[in-house]
Amino acid sequence: MTMDLRDLAGEVLAGIGTRPARTALTILGTVLGIGTLVTTLGVSATAGDQIAGRFDSVTATEITVDVNPPARPDSPPTVRWAALDDLARLNGVEAVAAYSQSPAGQEPAVRANTLRDPERVLDRTLPLLGASTALPAAARTEISLGRFFDDGHIRRRDRVAVLGEQAARLLGVTRIDNQPAVFVAGVPFTVVGVLGPVRRADQQGLTGAVIVPWTAADDTLHLGPASSVIVTTSLGAAPLVAGQAPIALSPDDPAAVRVQAPPDPAELRTGVAEDVSGLLLVLGVVSLVVGALGIANVTLVTVMERTAEIGLRRALGARRRHIAIQFLLESTVVGLLGGIIGASAGIVAVVVISVARQWTPVLDAGLAAAAPVAGAAVGLLAGLYPALRAAGMQPVDALRGPG
Repeated sequence: MTMDLRDLAGEVLAGIGTRPARTALTILGTVLGIGTLVTTLGVSATAGDQIAGRFDSVTATEITVDVNPPARPDSPPTVRWAALDDLARLNGVEAVAAYSQSPAGQEPAVRANTLRDPERVLDRTLPLLGASTALPAAARTEISLGRFFDDGHIRRRDRVAVLGEQAARLLGVTRIDNQPAVFVAGVPFTVVGVLGPVRRADQQGLTGAVIVPWTAADDTLHLGPASSVIVTTSLGAAPLVAGQAPIALSPDDPAAVRVQAPPDPAELRTGVAEDVSGLLLVLGVVSLVVGALGIANVTLVTVMERTAEIGLRRALGARRRHIAIQFLLESTVVGLLGGIIGASAGIVAVVVISVARQWTPVLDAGLAAAAPVAGAAVGLLAGLYPALRAAGMQPVDALRGPG
């Protein structure tokens, strides 16, 4: 007995359409598996792109340079204040600032007036920073009240101060139009401005500090040379600037400064996408395995229910391979239909989620094209055991029916 493709296709379609409800539920398992797989990979790629994009626009442009103190008090400074101009001239540098800071545990006492009330604690122990003029731009902050000091204040060694947001609140400074003064270790400084929120994560200490021109800080508490340099670069320039900064700041001893540069944005983008994809891919594979088990179970049940039909066909001359091919094709077609529907549902889900989050959807055309093939492969593998079992039935035993 021979069976041409037309007869085989008719038998396959008849077998699939015999119980449409059961077939629909079987296809649903593959739809869920393929749909979950396409959705998770698409959403992870889209989310990874968004996360990396946000990182690129902020953290990837921030460099911090920690300066080692001079070996001896009479040694020249590791980084001279004038060296900031050399660093600022590098291509890609948008803002560069430096500051010296009072040592930890030795912060000066700061008060907003000279009155001494025994019933109130007026002295506040706050960090004192002697900074250059570009500090707001480099630290990603603005002035909420007044202004920041300028080069004229630094040249004249003026005793002016800018308070961090938290420091102003602790000292009770809410306005500057009346030229309030704060006393740092007993030395008066006129408050000319108050900082707003600091958006740079590694410079949150500025919110609780008293910031004065570095010349005045050196006069008042002898803070000395710069201990930290912060740089803001254009996007993509941070790796190059980080490599050039030690030579620009300390040409005699570049090893005396330690540069903290952000990781490469391209590596981060790849890492985020891989991490998220790896996590969600497991969920998609699990769903796909569940769908495959559903196909295998339903196909096996179908084989048991059609035992008499298999026996009759074997008795009429059908060979084992004809029976095996028929059931393999039935499970493959079910998997293929599930793959097509699942891929379509997954693409729609990615687009809907992206639109809801105002993201740009990232869709892999290769994945969408491969999803139906993957569904067919899952159906083929799932139907392998039931098909072999059907092909292994002896005609006499099969004609007797299940028992």
